[in-house]
Amino acid sequence: MPAHERHRTYDAVVIGGGHNGLVAAAYLARAGRSVLVLERLDRTGGAAVSTRPFAGVDARLSRYSYLVSLLPKKIVRDLGLDFRVRTRTVSSYTPVERDGRPTGLLVGGGERRTREAFARLTGGTHEYESWQRFYAMTGHVAQRVFPTLVEPLPTRDELRVRIDDEDAWRTLFEEPIGAAIEDRFADDLVRGVVLTDALIGTFADAHDPALTQNRCFLYHVIGGGTGAWDVPVGGMGALTDALATAARAAGAVLATGHEAVHIDTDGHTAEITYRTADGESTVAARHVLVNASPRELAALTGDEPPAPAEGAQLKVNMLLKRLPRLRDDFVDPREAFSGTFHIAEGYEQLAIAHAQAASGELPAAPPSEIYCHSLTDPTILGSDLVEQGYQTLTLFGLHTPARLFDRDNDAVRDELLKSTLAQLDAHLAEPLADCLATDADGRPCIEAKTPLDLERDLRLPGGNIFHRDLSWPYAQEDTGRWGVETRHPNVLLCGAGAVRGGGVSGVPGHNAAMAVLESGDR
Repeated sequence: MPAHERHRTYDAVVIGGGHNGLVAAAYLARAGRSVLVLERLDRTGGAAVSTRPFAGVDARLSRYSYLVSLLPKKIVRDLGLDFRVRTRTVSSYTPVERDGRPTGLLVGGGERRTREAFARLTGGTHEYESWQRFYAMTGHVAQRVFPTLVEPLPTRDELRVRIDDEDAWRTLFEEPIGAAIEDRFADDLVRGVVLTDALIGTFADAHDPALTQNRCFLYHVIGGGTGAWDVPVGGMGALTDALATAARAAGAVLATGHEAVHIDTDGHTAEITYRTADGESTVAARHVLVNASPRELAALTGDEPPAPAEGAQLKVNMLLKRLPRLRDDFVDPREAFSGTFHIAEGYEQLAIAHAQAASGELPAAPPSEIYCHSLTDPTILGSDLVEQGYQTLTLFGLHTPARLFDRDNDAVRDELLKSTLAQLDAHLAEPLADCLATDADGRPCIEAKTPLDLERDLRLPGGNIFHRDLSWPYAQEDTGRWGVETRHPNVLLCGAGAVRGGGVSGVPGHNAAMAVLESGDR
């Protein structure tokens, strides 16, 4: 940051240049506010970045976050972003062995095809009809709830009235999601496919009375008012690059390599101390928007830290020379891997994996889900790789809480990766290892990140991708008008730990900017 910028007083300083911080900066700068973004790393984007992780290989992967559902079109329009997504024709494929033969469930490709896939798996139409009714219900909730995410927080009663479906309210907001799944579905595999949306980045049992799994499920089925999860064209970095461009074009100053270390505020003005390679400096601001976890916010302000958070996922990026053949030859691998490919995610398997992890053991059959970005969007690969038929695979493992890696992160990571890929190999007609590409040094193109790796790389508390347990999308006693307020009137939380945070949405960034603009203060 140039010397003349260091001593300015800004209308707003945004701490953290991830996607939410960039959304907030762009909105405020477009409204005529002076904005400075302080980013600790040497690049903006946070967890929503694209990188080339394999030496000498032109494959630009979404390294951490990877699909888009919760980003409102309003934000894309308001900020004039050059950003697009593509839909996936296939929603999911889940392989299983039944009666000694490989089979599976393909969801997508049209209603007729999905109905036939259910009949092939279950021998009848009952499960498909239950599926249709259940997701018609969640679709109704999505249409009513999603638009509220960029409005002032409704009360619980207001949201209940807006949904206007008591069965849906009870199912999603009051009773453990496991009860609804067991009541509506009989097939173990179908039950597991439904439950997975309640467990992404969330370590919980289907019947957890705290309903953390319900909140996770809700956010996974309301995106865009449909619940669809789309592929970002150009990878996730295309979004944050577009946001950075929009923020700069509006006049915001983006300072990378600048780590905020302290906020001193009297509620009206704030002084932010930050550190660079040259030492410490300070800058003043009327408002401070913190795009970091609640734990980091407490460290910056000297407040009491929140309860510890814990992530529970394994993130694996791979580049393949070709897609592997499946044991279930009824399904084309290009279709199976273009949607979400569920591994070891039957309902009973998920319950066993959770119980084993809760007792301090790695799951014997680690559950995971996989998808191939490059089938839908080949632009992330160099033209030579596309011509040779190379493909990416992204794997997201469940039920592996951070505590399991405390004894030896590297050794446990290797053990977990081996057993996770073994679960996948059980459904392949050839080992995945035979399909892996190699980098310029001859090493297999595969990397894995545990919760502790994510904490180290991105300062996610305990590797929790949501920063803490997801919240209900309605007001509670201490949530404030927009769900971004803190006990300091001019310090706002605009990261994933805000109310209605989590996922790549930009919602907390939008809402924090609206809170500042609504105050009228400069």
